[in-house]
Formats: sequence, C-alpha cells, structure tokens
Amino acid sequence: MSLTIKSHFASPTYLSFTIKPSRFTGYNTKIRPNSIYHFNPLKLTYYQPKKMQAPVQYSPAPVIKSSLIEPDGGALVDLVVPEGERGAKTIEAESLPKVRLTKIDVEWVHVISEGWANPLKGFMREDEYLQSLHFNSLRLKDGSIVNMSLPIVLAIDDETKERIGSSSHVGLAGPDGDLVAILRSIEIYKHNKEERIARTWGTTAPGLPYVEEVIIPAGNCLIGGDLEVLKPIKYNDGLDHYRLSPKQLRKEFDRRNADAVFAFQLRNPVHNGHALLMNDTRRRLLEMGFKNPILLLHPLGGFTKADDVPLDVRMEQHSKVLEDGVLDPETTIVAIFPSPMHYAGPTEVQWHAKARINAGANFYIVGRDPAGMGHPTEKRDLYDPDHGKKVLSMAPGLEKLNILPFRVAAYDIVAKKMAFFDPSRAKDFLFISGTKVTLDFSRIWWCFEASFFCNNLKYCAALHVKLKMLVIESSTVKGTRGTLAPRTLKVPAIKALALVKHGCTYAHALTTLIESTGLGSHLMRTYARTGENPPDGFMCPGGWEVLVKYYESLQAEEATQQPAAVSS
Repeated sequence: MSLTIKSHFASPTYLSFTIKPSRFTGYNTKIRPNSIYHFNPLKLTYYQPKKMQAPVQYSPAPVIKSSLIEPDGGALVDLVVPEGERGAKTIEAESLPKVRLTKIDVEWVHVISEGWANPLKGFMREDEYLQSLHFNSLRLKDGSIVNMSLPIVLAIDDETKERIGSSSHVGLAGPDGDLVAILRSIEIYKHNKEERIARTWGTTAPGLPYVEEVIIPAGNCLIGGDLEVLKPIKYNDGLDHYRLSPKQLRKEFDRRNADAVFAFQLRNPVHNGHALLMNDTRRRLLEMGFKNPILLLHPLGGFTKADDVPLDVRMEQHSKVLEDGVLDPETTIVAIFPSPMHYAGPTEVQWHAKARINAGANFYIVGRDPAGMGHPTEKRDLYDPDHGKKVLSMAPGLEKLNILPFRVAAYDIVAKKMAFFDPSRAKDFLFISGTKVTLDFSRIWWCFEASFFCNNLKYCAALHVKLKMLVIESSTVKGTRGTLAPRTLKVPAIKALALVKHGCTYAHALTTLIESTGLGSHLMRTYARTGENPPDGFMCPGGWEVLVKYYESLQAEEATQQPAAVSS
C-alpha cells in the first residue's frame, strides 16, 4: 500500500510524491538533508501528462479568441429600439415630459446605448452614482464587481424637474429638439457638484475643461433611468463609418481571425514614435505565442478641450498613416471611441480601459500621464505621470485586461528616426510632440551634468535657474487658443539630483528629470504652425501635410478676426 500526492504547478509538468509505509513506523515522511536523490521510502517521481506540451522557457498568456472575452456583466446591451417598433416608441416619446439634452449628453446616450458602459442600461440612478463616485465600481446582482470609475449621469434644472412632475418616464430631445430616446422608471436626486468634482478630479481648482463645459452650467438635480434609444446616434460629419460599436468591432476581430486585440487610445496625431510603440507591441505579442494580434487604434471622439486637434483632422491624419504604410492596414482597425474626455487622470483611464474590454480587447497600452493634463492654476502636471498605469494594474474589475505600459520614444538624431529612449546616450535624443515649449536637449543635458558633479543641494537652485533660462530663451508658444506658460522645473530637478545622491544611477535620475518635467523639444505644433518640416523620420509625409494645412487654416482664421490697424 502506498499514498500518492500529486502537486500541480503552472508549468506543463507536475510532481508526484509516493509515500510508502515503513516496516517500523507506518508512513515515513522524514526527509534526510543532503540526500534528496536517495531518500527512501519517500520517492519523488516526475509524470508528464499525456495531452500537454513539453515545457517551454516561460508560460505565455493564454491564447483566446477575442470574441470569447466576455463583456462586463455578460452579454452586451443594445438599447436601440428595433426598427419595427420605432414609430410607436416615437409617438409615446412625444407624449411624455421632455428633457433637453446638450451635445455632450447625446454623446453619453451614444456610449450607453452601444454597450461601452456595459452592463449599464441608462443614466445612473443614485445607488449606481454613489458606487461609481466612491468605489469606482458597481456591484451587480450576482455579487460580482465591474469597473465604473466615471459617473455617467444626466443633469436637469429645477424647472425641468417641476415639468416632469410625477411622471415615471420622460422623452429625451437633442439640442435641435429632435427626439432621441425615452428614459424609463426615472429617479431624480440631488446633484452635489462640489462632491462630484472633488472625487472625480481630486481637486476643485477652476479651469478643468469638462467641469467648466458640463458640470458648472448643469442643473442641481440628476435624473437616472433605463434608456430606450429611438434610432442609432449619427453625427452626419463624414466620420460615422469610423464609429464602430463594440458589437461591430467584435465581428471585425472575428472576421480577421484575431487571437489578441491590443487597444491604443490617443487624442493627438500619430507620429512615428506612436507607430514604433504599436508595432513593437505586436512584435511582443507574437513572441508570446499569439498568431494574429490586431491593433485597435481608437482615438477619442467625444468632447475634448479647445486646444486639442479636432477629430476630423486627426482622423484624416490617421488615415494617411495607414496609407503611407507606417501601420499595416491588414492588422490595424481605426475606429472612433465616442466618449467625452474628462482629463481626470488615473480615475478616467480606468473608464477608457473598461470600455475596451466591452469591445473585445484583451490588451491595453498605457503611457505616461494617461488622461492627464497640466494643472489649471499651477505650473505642474495635475496628476503623477506614473499613477495611471499603477492604478490600472490594481483597479477592481479590470483583472481580465492585460495592461501594457509603453516605453518612452524620442527622435534619435543619429539614426534620424523615432526610437526608444536610451538614457546612456541621452544627448542623441530629441523629444518632439505635444504642446510645450521648445528646448534643446543637449543643453539640458549639460546643465544637468554640471550640477551632477556638485554635492551640495544649493546647486539645485543653479540648475533650476539654468533650465528656466532655457525656457525663457525659447519663449512661450503662442497659438490661436492661448499662450502656454513655462513649466516649473525646480522640484523635478531637486528630485532627480536627490536620486543620484541616494545611489540611483545617473541615467535613471536623468530619465526621472525628463519624465517628471516633460522636458525635451516639444516642437510638433511649432513646426506645423510655422510651416517648417520636422526632422526626417518623425512623421509620415502625408500625415504631416494634414497638420500643416490645419494650422495654416487656423492662422488664416486668426488673421481675419484681428481688427484692422487704424492709421493716424
């Protein structure tokens, strides 16, 4: 008689311990030190399962069909009324008290109706609102948790509330008065704006774009209920063919036989650094064992702040990136994500990731300061640039999504192309993107190097002065929508030097300085506004031409708005 204990591990092999009875003590489980291969009567035997492959160097992520990744809460909701019922539903909506929607409210109706916020079936009632606001998640009836980091709510004023009276349902009308939907089994509750702003953005500072545009002008009540959308939301702007629903995207992934889908969201034009990142991600997925990873290039298409490049310009630029072969059209799907942008940093990036789960993506690329922005009243970032990716790795309800932090890409002036930043040869790299001021990186390196050899923190102030002088020399970038002020550099400089003094490598400290200040040559908009070409290899020619035309049109528009000079 013997007792066999099988211990399973993550590898394709498992261990089986066979314990035989001893003549004197029954089951003998004593293991003598230094005799692991000869101990008796405990024998160690390896068994290879018949239907499992041989061991590999590492265990790749499981390869599963994209359509098999369940949406949050199970089946995708589809809240658009079937075509045969639309006539009757429209007549009913006309008889109900009306709530007038803003353009951004309609964007949220679009988001909810297609299942991006699955399993949400309408604007949040109070219980859902409080869970989202305080827990960044919703607990479903079966006890499971889904991520829901942004409250998706509809505000009404006191006059509308009185007009609704005791009605259980209301009709929702768009900005032009056309009926959009019915909201059923409604619940009206207080809209505590200060609490909502503080918990969503972590600050109540003035100047937050979504707050200024949406929340401050909104009414003092919120109305929740179940949506019935009378017909699919269309914008008739020439871009509706890009607005693929989660259901449509899943069908397209299946048509292309995708075994992995990696999503990349951006609200800026695509340069070759972005392309390098996306192509490198596909290479990594192929190395993990996937056969046909598909990229979902998913620009945000709802509300954005005034100085962001408009959606139509971005989509034209993205199409040129595919036409020029920077991204492979066979392995890339370009679609519009209809959500409005909050610029709420780590809180909002959870929403961006969660929505892509519902579309079938199992990998999500996240970078520095996702969904972030500069502080509206102080010269610093509103959020820590690393917190977004850290929060995504811990957020409740996002466990089935694989988070892929991306490496920093910059322009390699030696190779004359975009490449991943190498701190050991930092002087050879130029940072060209975004909206910040022009700085020469080699001079920043010199300033940092000069202070590196000094062991007194008073030299941090000298470094700060040198860096600030560079900013002033570069001047601020004046655009048609305002002037961009220089960033405060003293704290990041001190932080970088302190890292060196505490034993961190020179390269790590320098990288910290770069990432925490956004330093580098942020030249893209400056180049485009002045008509100057960027360095070769920064962006595909077709895409760059689109941006130049856009900024030329802005300058022409600005010129026509300037008052004529009065001669004396």
